[in-house]
Amino acid sequence: MKLNDSIKLPETAFEVAEHLGFSKAKNANWAWLELAGSVLSFYVVDRHERLAGLLNWFYNDLGFCPREDYYSAEAADLGKCMTSKQGNSTTLATVLMLLAKQLDLKLEPILLPGQTVLLSQIDDEIRYIDPLSGNEFSKHQLHILVRGELGNAAALKPSYLKPASVKRLVSRMIHEMKAGSIVAHKFEPAMECCNLLLQWHAEDLNLNRERAFIAQQLGCISVATADLKHFVDNSPHDPVIELVKMQLKELKEDVETFH
Repeated sequence: MKLNDSIKLPETAFEVAEHLGFSKAKNANWAWLELAGSVLSFYVVDRHERLAGLLNWFYNDLGFCPREDYYSAEAADLGKCMTSKQGNSTTLATVLMLLAKQLDLKLEPILLPGQTVLLSQIDDEIRYIDPLSGNEFSKHQLHILVRGELGNAAALKPSYLKPASVKRLVSRMIHEMKAGSIVAHKFEPAMECCNLLLQWHAEDLNLNRERAFIAQQLGCISVATADLKHFVDNSPHDPVIELVKMQLKELKEDVETFH
């Protein structure tokens, strides 16, 4: 699959999930069209009332909620979220953002470390919405989320609160599908997630390190070796460089398994 910068939501996310062997794009698209048509009944003049109606319908009437296996690839699959009404913070935020757009409301994704949040601005009122529940977050609560992910000393950087582009949002979904696949020991789709991400983020050397680990699990030692060598050559001052050099030395002693 070749990714380009002409990204459309939800279509691109549906295509990626189908390419990885997860949800079917056709089923996901039918579910989306049904939601997109139904939401229009909440179009009222007052935008605050419109947003309140959307949130009540989404969480209470439709029952969208966090998936029980929250860190799974299924939770990170937008198509699966559309059809099952369950997902993680990124997929739930994306569905809600797309439905808001149908109502001429602007909800923008904020990619905090470890969690996606929605930013709503109506007139001068700025609100941060938790896509897992529809409840409002204070700035203090956002900081607690960041500290929970990065440690107590972590600051709430202004860059964290900057709305993300569609490309960054889809990238996060692919990262989360990759992580879920690794947890489930499904290394083929995890490998393909790395390949897709490297099309957009070729400069992210950590993706090469991750792909090396996945390739090793699949017995593709030459791919793993090439990725680790690329990391070593391009990150000579990285704190983990000595560890990577040791991994590289061990790999060279392995016998390649051919597929």
